[in-house]
Amino acid sequence: MSKRQLFGTDGIRGKANVYPMTCEVAFALGRAVTSYFQTKKDSKPLIIIGKDTRLSCYMLEQAFSSGVCSQGGRAILTGPLPTPGVAFATQSMRADAGVMISASHNPYYDNGIKIFDAYGHKLPDEVELELENMVLNPSLIPVKVDDELGSAKRLDEVVARYIVHTKSVFNMKYSLEGMRLVVDAANGAAYRAAPMVFEELGAEVISTGVKPDGLNINSGVGALHPLKCSRLVQKYRADLGICIDGDGDRVVIVDSSGEIIDGDKLFGILAKFLLDTGVLKDNPTVVGTVMSNFGLEHYLMKHGIKLLRTKVGDRYIMEQIRKDNLIFGGEPSGHIIFKNYATTGDGVLAALKVIECMKYYQKSFTELAAEVELFPQTLINVKVDHKPDFNTVPKITEAVENAEKELGTEGRILLRYSGTEMLARVMVEGKNLSLVNQLATKVASVVARELSKD
Repeated sequence: MSKRQLFGTDGIRGKANVYPMTCEVAFALGRAVTSYFQTKKDSKPLIIIGKDTRLSCYMLEQAFSSGVCSQGGRAILTGPLPTPGVAFATQSMRADAGVMISASHNPYYDNGIKIFDAYGHKLPDEVELELENMVLNPSLIPVKVDDELGSAKRLDEVVARYIVHTKSVFNMKYSLEGMRLVVDAANGAAYRAAPMVFEELGAEVISTGVKPDGLNINSGVGALHPLKCSRLVQKYRADLGICIDGDGDRVVIVDSSGEIIDGDKLFGILAKFLLDTGVLKDNPTVVGTVMSNFGLEHYLMKHGIKLLRTKVGDRYIMEQIRKDNLIFGGEPSGHIIFKNYATTGDGVLAALKVIECMKYYQKSFTELAAEVELFPQTLINVKVDHKPDFNTVPKITEAVENAEKELGTEGRILLRYSGTEMLARVMVEGKNLSLVNQLATKVASVVARELSKD
């Protein structure tokens, strides 16, 4: 595959108004997407365009929409809507493609664009590469004129459709009556939808992170900063804290004592719940990533559940789920995918399933989380001058093999490069923390010696 110049692991992302996150690129991408998804010669493709709440979304939304119109498409602008809401709307409204303008958990001054196909799935690498080629070579796209030009309109009711859909995944035999929840929407795309879902299902909701001003998305709130939610849970004696990230596709859970629960524990609890309720009975296999804790894998194995691992990123998790016709996947950051209900991670949906777990087992989330024992983990970042395949460096492979022998079957070692920096990441997990630290330091020193000039 050719080297990608615009697209990363989750669409295009960068500092707003600085290449590639400029209006010019957004306009060109709007043209490319419309042209690519024009399945019939005279059709006017329908493109759903959602966004989060950062200031730069206004200009990028308009620029992308202009590109759609110039290429003969019909743009529907939803206003602020979570990423899973855009994926849902694209599918339910029979659109040709969906677009989310968001930099997810990044600060307000960044932005990004990610694209969904007609079924609400993120695009595979090869399609993104084709779109990138069209953006960089605009002569590949035929120019539309006269009555071939398209149109755009706003449709604010899309958020209400998403709320109804999300509420429908909660088992009707349960209710949220009597529950007190703290809901932190990160001043992001879910600032309206998240509190409403839980309120309309009967919960008493203490909301925070629901007053976006264009600059405060992810700022001290949400899934990246759950301490505020933790303090509110303790102050109001809430049953649970629910922290959503800026674009609404992941969640961090805070238990009733104010403890922030690890994402792998959340994943393990939900996987066992799906097994015990018969959802996984035909194929007890779930999908994580290379970063999923080894203790989680042991917990799942104990219950007869197999864990498959992919590259980091919910897009790759969903690709594996689709490839093997599976039901469930997720990663430590809080991206949790229930294929029966959504085509991408959905923080609000995952939180509803957490509450369903509590109702099903008649246990607090603290009790459920205690059942999943994670292994200690040490991660060391090593500055490098070049990034060869680790397997091609004999002294590194030797160091890893020796460390793996010491860990035996009760740990693992993972080496990977940063996608954006000149760093090698050395991760070691195991039951014995002292041994884990010792081996991580030893392997990291070998990596530094072999791949750094300093």
